[in-house]
Amino acid sequence: MSAGQGSAGNVIAALASFFIPGLGQLLQGRVVIAAVQFVLAAVLWLILLGWVIHLWSIIDAAMFEPP
Repeated sequence: MSAGQGSAGNVIAALASFFIPGLGQLLQGRVVIAAVQFVLAAVLWLILLGWVIHLWSIIDAAMFEPP
């Protein structure tokens, strides 16, 4: 079974990112991008634009293909 786009791991990561931005990336082992997305979402939610980063986090986790 491949670990690319559409795999069960990516679906779980996307669901995790739905609840907490960056959590899916953290589950995939991408610590830096997870921290960036979490911090950006937190900062941007202060001006009601955090949903942009939140969506980016979900889509990024779902479409990740390991090298």
